[in-house]
Amino acid sequence: MRQAGIYSGILSGGISGRTGPHSLPLARIKKIMKRSGEDVKMISGEAPIVFSKACELFIEELTVRAWMVTLQGKRRTLHKEDVMAAVSATDLFDFLVDLVSVSNGNGHANVVANSHDMVFER
Repeated sequence: MRQAGIYSGILSGGISGRTGPHSLPLARIKKIMKRSGEDVKMISGEAPIVFSKACELFIEELTVRAWMVTLQGKRRTLHKEDVMAAVSATDLFDFLVDLVSVSNGNGHANVVANSHDMVFER
């Protein structure tokens, strides 16, 4: 008989089992998936779960890299500037460079999310 793989672990309670099958809201992920294109009509039940796990891994990787920037600055609070520095310093995140900018004249950083025209400022 075939042993359950990693994918079944994701479906049944996450790899570690600590956070349940998913941490991100599946309904929201499904809504974003449906808005991604006119051709997307139906989405299987497993697809949002896989996207949820992929998002979790992406957020974890970006957070770890931003945390390393925070520690280099001898601080213990992660700031958006740390995230922006991590994006700039990592080739893997080149697709995000256009979403983050560091210029509004007063030394504060702007983060612009083009997908919904949201601007987060300090």
